[in-house]
Amino acid sequence: MQKAEFLHLHMLMFYIKMCFEGITNDEIRTGRYNSLEISPFHIHKDKNAHQDALFTLADEIVSYIYNRKLPAVTFSYESAPPRVAAEQ
Repeated sequence: MQKAEFLHLHMLMFYIKMCFEGITNDEIRTGRYNSLEISPFHIHKDKNAHQDALFTLADEIVSYIYNRKLPAVTFSYESAPPRVAAEQ
């Protein structure tokens, strides 16, 4: 992956954390991520730093959700929108 792609994914993961916290009114503790002292806005940092930050943040979010034992989301085909034709 290119640096720009890691930056984009880092931003998305950061946004997921913010949205989740906003919806649940719970704080996801991200001590390891915070100790890296990098945010998606630090575009001057190298690709590896953003890769480490992305994976660390993702791991802490998933661990938080797993430890909270949140209910699984179920999917019903009846609730899905009808198929849409798409051009190739």
